[in-house]
Amino acid sequence: MKAIMDRVLIRLEENEKKNGDIFLPDSFEKTRTKGEVLSIGENVRAVKVGQKVLFHAFDELPTIEKDVVAVRENSLLAILED
Repeated sequence: MKAIMDRVLIRLEENEKKNGDIFLPDSFEKTRTKGEVLSIGENVRAVKVGQKVLFHAFDELPTIEKDVVAVRENSLLAILED
């Protein structure tokens, strides 16, 4: 799968089991707003493949792979550094 235009394909990180002092069930999927960039479209300038990013959870579009989503570049909030 290859991203096109201003899209970024992101492999989602596993759900966080704990958020502060609140434990969240595995079924609470909207906590997954972090992931690794797998592919970028030709118009994407801010990120590169392999970087970890933070993005708006409600802007993600599902793909044919369960743990991969597509987002527009302007939905990215930050590049995460180790």
